Amino acid sequence: MPREDAVAQRFAARAALLGVPIAARATARLLEALAAAEPAGRVLEIGTGIGYSTLHLARGVREGRVVSIDLDGERQEVARELLSEAGVAARVELIQGAALERLPGLAPPFHLVFLDGAPGELRRSLDLALPLVAVGGRIVVDHLLCGGWVAEPERRPESGAPEAEAIERFNPYLQVHPQLATVLLPLGDGVGLAVKRRPTLRELGGPY
Repeated sequence: MPREDAVAQRFAARAALLGVPIAARATARLLEALAAAEPAGRVLEIGTGIGYSTLHLARGVREGRVVSIDLDGERQEVARELLSEAGVAARVELIQGAALERLPGLAPPFHLVFLDGAPGELRRSLDLALPLVAVGGRIVVDHLLCGGWVAEPERRPESGAPEAEAIERFNPYLQVHPQLATVLLPLGDGVGLAVKRRPTLRELGGPY
């Protein structure tokens, strides 16, 4: 893999200093490539953190826009500073608040959604985000191997058990979802990549 550029290294260094987790480099490159498939498109990110993934998404949509939601306002302020220094802040909209509360107020369509929020909220986040995604749009979900704990339950520390159990319940839901064509990729900590292949009942005028 090519060496990471100086701008991305600054994001990674700040994340390490603050103890904020970021996506694996391979995952970040995947996000940039998928975003670049529609350079004038709209991207939705759940979980800004300090903006490392946001940077790569914004680099992909050079003529589009990234909407990123995070509950932690302090982290978003760091992200805002770093994105401004990187020269991509003009095409990023940061929304502070709980994703499950903010998602219903967003207007479609988005051509790419990146879910990187709390494991226990992934299923509901997917349900709320899916009607916002254009048919043919892509959904990326990070950390679906949960440090290997999904594959090896006996290795789970007690502190990580609730997250691993939430991911265990989410993975089958993502892979058999009737509106999605999904594959689990062994990148970073496990990446789910799904393509929306038909509209949801809600989009068709149904109750949900």
